[in-house]
Amino acid sequence: MKMELGQWQAAGNVAAPDGHEPVLAIVARGLVKRFDGFTAVDGVDLTVPEGAIYGVLGPNGAGKTTTLRMLLGIIDPDAGYRRILGGEPREVSHLIGYLPEERGLYPAMKAYEAIAFVGALRGLPLAEGRRRGKELLEEYGLGYAMDRQIRQLSKGMAQQVQILSTLVHEPRLVIFDEPFSGLDALNQGKLERMMRGLAERGTTVIFSTHVIAHAERLCDQVAIIAGGRVPFAGPVDVARDRIRPQVRLETRAADGAWRAALPADARHDRRQDGTSFFYFPLPPTGIEPLLRALIEGEAGILSLSIERAGLHDAFVAIAGEVAARALEENPEQEQAR
Repeated sequence: MKMELGQWQAAGNVAAPDGHEPVLAIVARGLVKRFDGFTAVDGVDLTVPEGAIYGVLGPNGAGKTTTLRMLLGIIDPDAGYRRILGGEPREVSHLIGYLPEERGLYPAMKAYEAIAFVGALRGLPLAEGRRRGKELLEEYGLGYAMDRQIRQLSKGMAQQVQILSTLVHEPRLVIFDEPFSGLDALNQGKLERMMRGLAERGTTVIFSTHVIAHAERLCDQVAIIAGGRVPFAGPVDVARDRIRPQVRLETRAADGAWRAALPADARHDRRQDGTSFFYFPLPPTGIEPLLRALIEGEAGILSLSIERAGLHDAFVAIAGEVAARALEENPEQEQAR
């Protein structure tokens, strides 16, 4: 299934840089999933371009894992449809790598054998999987552990082996469910670099997370999910632009005719040394008229900075304070729903 450019733009997305129709890895419309009368996912729409790093961002229990499982064909939606790499999920499963939230490798297997085994489940010959498994372990700094059994590895190392097992069959689409959970800061950085490398080679990367910092650093686009719904899906910059940039102004003078150019709700802090600080949203007319009024009114500008809203502020504005607070609660206890 292909989506026309007009439909793509109407969905809140932008055209490809060359103006041509974007190639889509995933199209999902109106996905609904219920469990025992509880609606875990309620009308989710997603559009993911090929080669993108796409984040599914939301608190615990928001519906992230259920959405990913529907995209993968592990469970079927009660309503709606999805197309993955142009086909039904089960038809293209050999082109997909998946890291589930519930980690698990056979503890008696050696590291490279575990990678080969997962590759075989995706149709890769076992001998080729063993060869690639050893290469991947060497490439990502785990060559010294290739002959160790999974039970002999630390939790973080075992997780890295499982991440590599999702890549051994060289998939076109990789889906990670909470991949940073359980990794220390060093290995989180390694995983971020791996994701960027995959995207540079044309692989589409989708990952769910409740940690905004990962999404802000990595993602071209995000879907914000809360309460089983997606109130926003699109480029990160578009999400951030939901909030006007904030201005921080420092002046020698505390008052004057120039104050009329500042918004009425500007916050004013007066320091002991006599300088004044003002904080306010950037006026709709832009910074130039404000600068003109400040200069002509001899406000004595000491500093002026304009700070664009971060993804956290955008998440609060889009999903609400309750969902934003939930992002920080029980970060290691993500539920399947």
